[in-house]
Amino acid sequence: MALERHIIEERISRAPEILVRLRSHTVWEKMSVSLCFTVQGFPTPVVQWYKNEELISPASDPTKYRIESKYGVHVTTTFLNSIKSILYQIQYKNHTKAERELLNLAHFSFLEKFGVTFATEGETLTLKCSMLITPELKRLRPRAEWYRDDVLIKDSKWTKLYFGEGQAALSFTHLNKDDEGLYTLRMVSRGGISECSAYLFVRDADALIAGAPGAPMDVKCHDANRDYVIVTWKPPNTTSESPVIGYFVDKCEVGLENWVQCNDAPIKVCKYPVTGLQEGRSYVFRVRAVNSAGISRPSRASEPVAALDPVDLERTQSSAWTEQKTFLYFYKNVQIPGPPTNVHASEISKTYVVLSWDPPVPRGREPLTYFIEKSMVGSGSWQRVNAQVAVKSPRYAVFDLAEGKPYVFRVLSANKNGISDPSEITEPIQPQDTIVLPSAPGQVVATRNTKTSVVVQWDKPKHEEDLYGYYIDYSVVGSNHWEPSNHKPIKYNRFVVHGLETGEQYVFRVKAANAVGLSENSQESQAVTVQAAAYFLVACPSYPHGITLLNCDGHSMTLGWKAPTYSGGSPILGYYMDKREANHQNWHEVNSSLITQTIYTVEDLIEDAFYEFKVAAANLVGIGQPSDPSEHFKCKAWTMPEPGPAYDLRICEIRNTSLVLLWKAPVYEGKSPITGYLVDYKEVDKEDWITANEKPTPKYVFELFFKLALPFILFKVTDLHEGHTYVFKVRAVNDAGVGKSSEISEPVLVEERPGTKEIYSGVDDEGNIYLAFECKEATDASHFAWGKSYEEIDDSHKFKIETEGNHSKLYFKNPDKSDLGTYSISVSDTDGVSSSFVMDDAELERLMALSYEIRNPTIPLKSELAYEVLDKGEVRFWIQAESLSPDSTFRFVINDKEVENGERHKINCDRPNGIIEMVMEKFTIDNEGTYTVQIQDGKAKNQSSLVLIGDAFKKVLAESELQRKEFLRKQGPHFSEFLYWEVTDECEVLLSCKSASPLKILCTEEGIRLQCFLKYYNEEMKVSWCHRESKISSGEKMKIGGGDDVAWLQITEPTEKDKGNYTFEIFGAKESYKRTLDLSGQGMFIRSDFYYRGKVIGGLPDVVTIMDGKTLNLTCTVFGNPDPEVVWFKNDKAFEIDEHYSFKLEQGKYASLTIKGVTSEDSGKYSIHVKNKHGGETVDVTVSVYRHGEKMPEIKPGQLAKPRPIPPSEEALKPEDK
Repeated sequence: MALERHIIEERISRAPEILVRLRSHTVWEKMSVSLCFTVQGFPTPVVQWYKNEELISPASDPTKYRIESKYGVHVTTTFLNSIKSILYQIQYKNHTKAERELLNLAHFSFLEKFGVTFATEGETLTLKCSMLITPELKRLRPRAEWYRDDVLIKDSKWTKLYFGEGQAALSFTHLNKDDEGLYTLRMVSRGGISECSAYLFVRDADALIAGAPGAPMDVKCHDANRDYVIVTWKPPNTTSESPVIGYFVDKCEVGLENWVQCNDAPIKVCKYPVTGLQEGRSYVFRVRAVNSAGISRPSRASEPVAALDPVDLERTQSSAWTEQKTFLYFYKNVQIPGPPTNVHASEISKTYVVLSWDPPVPRGREPLTYFIEKSMVGSGSWQRVNAQVAVKSPRYAVFDLAEGKPYVFRVLSANKNGISDPSEITEPIQPQDTIVLPSAPGQVVATRNTKTSVVVQWDKPKHEEDLYGYYIDYSVVGSNHWEPSNHKPIKYNRFVVHGLETGEQYVFRVKAANAVGLSENSQESQAVTVQAAAYFLVACPSYPHGITLLNCDGHSMTLGWKAPTYSGGSPILGYYMDKREANHQNWHEVNSSLITQTIYTVEDLIEDAFYEFKVAAANLVGIGQPSDPSEHFKCKAWTMPEPGPAYDLRICEIRNTSLVLLWKAPVYEGKSPITGYLVDYKEVDKEDWITANEKPTPKYVFELFFKLALPFILFKVTDLHEGHTYVFKVRAVNDAGVGKSSEISEPVLVEERPGTKEIYSGVDDEGNIYLAFECKEATDASHFAWGKSYEEIDDSHKFKIETEGNHSKLYFKNPDKSDLGTYSISVSDTDGVSSSFVMDDAELERLMALSYEIRNPTIPLKSELAYEVLDKGEVRFWIQAESLSPDSTFRFVINDKEVENGERHKINCDRPNGIIEMVMEKFTIDNEGTYTVQIQDGKAKNQSSLVLIGDAFKKVLAESELQRKEFLRKQGPHFSEFLYWEVTDECEVLLSCKSASPLKILCTEEGIRLQCFLKYYNEEMKVSWCHRESKISSGEKMKIGGGDDVAWLQITEPTEKDKGNYTFEIFGAKESYKRTLDLSGQGMFIRSDFYYRGKVIGGLPDVVTIMDGKTLNLTCTVFGNPDPEVVWFKNDKAFEIDEHYSFKLEQGKYASLTIKGVTSEDSGKYSIHVKNKHGGETVDVTVSVYRHGEKMPEIKPGQLAKPRPIPPSEEALKPEDK
């Protein structure tokens, strides 16, 4: 019966034949039209309708199209909304039974897909997919369709399509930001549609001028007419560049290369009406953005547009599509045209108004032109706008309108016979922006997506009308450097930001774009770490693989396998195994309870029977997919003398030229113990295997290396080629020979992964020794597995593991020699991230020494405790540390008894310099003993002792008493040289001595004053002061003066440079007299408050004269340590800061007072008061304001204002407590 039916079908089959063809139709706008044709054939033909070569789908717009098919008559009904000439086509085809069977067998699948791609403007690029099509028949060949953002792409100047030889490709000849978007390849076959999609990001090309903005994009032309067109575009994103302030529009006639700028000044909105086009010619347009730095690169040119009347253009296009079709236009016999009608504003902005109107009816046969007139409301007069050039299009852009003023317009028609009456006057039109800058988007939420991407969502702005879309920026947390994610506005409020660094933290912001520009930035999102999202991870584990037969005794088989690559976000609890005999359909369960290892012995098998097995892993979520069935294993007892295969081959620590290979020893050893192993490898595209070790590496070498028997055996393969892909296998060796090979490993690319980290050692703030590892690829499901000698650590008495995020640390609780060895780590649910670290004697010793230092820190000393005898006989004990914090403490101990700061023991600490000192004014016989200073700074401690007993003490005591006596002797007139004798050349004996009145030191508010008392003194006496044998001139720093009975040298604000010998010399008629003082001698202490007190370094004059109405700025530099307090006074009274008076203190040292619009009331004395705990000074400035027109007062040569000192606080003068 079936055979008869087949024969009949083949006999009556015939190709489709059209009985009634399609006909052309001319219809009115907004009318419905039905297109009909009749076709016959067997089997029934399949009919498809096309509009302008695009397939019509009624489902896409059911209100526009309706397709019917009855008895071979096929009808499509369309509803026309506008006047257009449209080409409709039909395709029809039927299939024989054999063809239908082939269609059922047809199969299509992608082999390789394109992914997310990043490129730059100006580059070339190809997106491609490889695929498998079976059977490869031309009539069953699928159709490749490329889409960008769901818009079909065709061959053009910018894009080239290719499909053939199992590959579909889309090539870009010159990338622009217009090309950015979501690309989709749809393979349409008889069996259905398969597709793949990915995003293409196109970055801005480098700016021609540093800081210039990126190019605009998506330039389009609208409302083209005989001499007019509106050009629109989209604004570029700006992150680090200054904002865009406008745009230049350029035009170029098709066929030429001469670009002409259309607007003289930058237009601020992304829309511009271009006038003055030559009728009948075609143009392309481009746009350039402008900011404060310069002009951007030009955008991609628009599609060509013809300067023609739209009616003429439609008529021209229609005649090209339909043959033997004529249009008849009827005109009344008129000479002068009537006035235009329906004059209105089709476009209103702040800088121009676009007027539109309908041509007059009747219009006459002669070509028409138009004249436009405007009138400001209330003026009563009309002004012709285009008096010089007539307008040919029923559109015109009127510029140069006064902002905020309403206008009315009218239009006149003209031909060679004359000008019509004016049209009706428009309603008042006021130039103003009808579109405003969009408000900022609302809350931005960023969530994890993949290892290199984040999903960003945001609330739309309150007013989202006329939006072009959104720009998304991202920044690494803490960097404050923003980068654009997309370079072309997207229209939806959700976007996937790609190209991020795994493990890094980012924040995101969004801004909206419309024709006016970009909104303010939204608020930043919360920081998010780039990791694969949890919903990608919490699942069943992937499938195990590599099932290997390890042993067989004739009734049971021992099998091994490799764990799944991904755990599914939860630890693997165990495995289930199924078996079946060869050629049997049904699988049988092997185990009812979980197998916890990757090895298992299957019992109760039939000898000499063939079996295959499959394994599935289970976690808390459930049971994952089973492995592929193993090969057929024969259940026959192994009796060979050589070893069985090694198993559970693993590869870790992949670097540029090496990797580590791990495996487990064979279950079946053979007739003698295993003596070693051979490791083989080869490149995947080659046939020859290479043995890494020429001789079998003895088993005892591994055991000696690890100091114990291990579940895994290790071998490091070196001298590999970077970037090459290898596979590996292992063979065990015994006395009988080389055994079976292990399973071949998966292919592995020998290349260090970007951002690869190694284990590093360290000691924390508490002195705990640790090993640490960071893995940015880690996810929430990842497990950091620490091992010693590649065996997982589970000894909680010796180790503690802490893991947080993508960091993990292994702490040693009680480190000792037993902790020597190799430590490893592997991170699950990653692309094989692993590392190892060798803890040898030297490294452990270093870490333990560092741990001891941290747990028992010492304060480093520049000098141990020492003493010196001062000029008055005091004994100063001092010690200096490298540094001391403000919180440090100390104590002086004498003979095991702590001493306090007081009259007998003056104790002081200069923490910035690390100096601790104690001065004993009276050093007596009772002070013999041991002196100790104990210091503590945080956890750090130190101490130093000085033993003054016996002769050592007597020496110090004698020196102290001698200095005390000398000091007392020199307080009055005394002999600087005692009586001595000498024999002169005349053989006379000369007895000589020198007396001295010493220089004295007086501390003043300004600094130090050196004084020499005389019987009398006046300025006419010839005297000189010297410092280190250099004569001193009187000045601001060192001032020379005197009184009735004293000569003095004032040293202002003494510093370390002022130490040294000072000499006062007075000259008589025949001889001179000198007095000296050593300020660098032991025990000389210069008060730090002279140097560190607040002061005005310079910049303020003593008198300022200024004309009223001007702005006065008094600026000076202040100094002090700590930073001084700065207060301004007017006439010795503090005044409040307001809009008239403003005060600034920048960087803690630049003080300024600004008086805006000075008046005569601002005349007076202004003072700046600069003070800290060490003291300060006040500087006065007299301000004189004269009126405009008055004679400017005489200005004397400017002098710097003289400061008045402020004494230090009482607290600063007290000795510092310990």
